[in-house]
Parts: sequence; structure tokens; C-alpha cells
Amino acid sequence: MANRLLFGNSTEIGFYCKLTNAYCLVGTGGSNNFYSAIEAELEDAIPIIKTSVGGGCSGVGRFCIGNKNGLLLPHTTTLEELLHIKRSLPDGVALQLMQEELCASSRFIACNDYVALAHADLHSDAKELITDILGIEVFKPEDYYSFFSGSYCALSNIGGLIHPHASKEVLDELSAALGVPFETGTVNRGSQAIAPGMTVNDWTAFCGSSTTRAELCVIDRVFKLREPL
Repeated sequence: MANRLLFGNSTEIGFYCKLTNAYCLVGTGGSNNFYSAIEAELEDAIPIIKTSVGGGCSGVGRFCIGNKNGLLLPHTTTLEELLHIKRSLPDGVALQLMQEELCASSRFIACNDYVALAHADLHSDAKELITDILGIEVFKPEDYYSFFSGSYCALSNIGGLIHPHASKEVLDELSAALGVPFETGTVNRGSQAIAPGMTVNDWTAFCGSSTTRAELCVIDRVFKLREPL
């Protein structure tokens, strides 16, 4: 099932953590309890990379785009940060710095290992970079509901969770375009900003400590997470 965590005084776990099927980035500055919980869940499965990006920023979930195939970092990432991450990633994971335009759009992008959901205004060059480095297709919604972008969504290869105001029409279109079933939901006691509040891969998820039991049930159902044995 999904794990409830706190990063410092923040429940925005998706801001400070980027979870994929091949690695997990965690920002610097968290508590020992935060890192211990991550390690207990992941240390036997994938590498956990404790790092900053963009010249000392802990918001690795906010400013990075990644999946099992690759990782895109902000253009302000220092050489020291870049080398540390490169040494820590599994073999075969592509690594690239993003141009400034894509950095500004990174919070509007959600992806799994096969497809990305991006803002309707995403530039074609940025779309091409995502396709090349992450090895995925990019889906941009129609302008009339472009606010249903990656910042309001969590996505794995199993399912997708999105903003509670998404209509059945939107859910059906996203499910067809991205190839996974979508449901609506919230995190952190009613927050509609899904991406800052959680991060997920194909077998586990981390979300803010304010996430209610009812919200956890939806998350577990959407992503087919199970109670530990």
C-alpha cells in the first residue's frame, strides 16, 4: 500500500522525491525518519539517490522528469550534482540536462515508462527531448482542458490518478491515449495537486502524511498496490 511520509514540515512528498521503476531520487534536507522509510521500502529493489539539483535545490521531484529509461535534470544542475547522479544511476539509464524552456514546463509533465502527459503548450523541441531521452510518446490534451496536465496527475504503468474535477469524457480520453485506466482523487486531505503530493511506481507509492485513509484506498486501488505480506 501507499506510504505516508513527511519531508521536514512539508506533506508535498512528490516535490522532494522522484520514484521510478529503476531508481528513486530524494532531496537533501529531509529527516532521518523520511530517509529510513524510503530505504525500508526500496533498498533491496532499486538505488536510492540522495541529491540536490539545480545548484542546491531539494525539489528533485518538481524539477526532474524521469522513468526507467532516462532522467532529465534542470539546466542549472551543477557538475558535482550531475556526476553524483550519473554514478548512482543504474547502467543503461540515459541522463541529460533540460533546456530552460523545458525546465519551466517540467511540473506540468507526468510520465511512466511508455508515455507522458504534458501541457498543451509544450514546445516541439521539448517534446522531442522527452521522446529521445525517456524513450516515450508525449500526449498533449486539447486546449479546452489543458489544465489537466501532469501537475494534477500521478501516473504509473498500472494506472493514473487525476484532479477530481476531470469529467468522464476526460478520463476516457486519457485512458485511451495513455493506455492505463484513470480515476479521480485527491491527496493530503483534499488537495487537488496530485503530483506535488505523491510519487508512484509499479509496486509502491509515497504520499504526504496528511493523506486520509479514504484517499489511500483510492490510491491503492488505482495503482493496484497491496498490503505488505
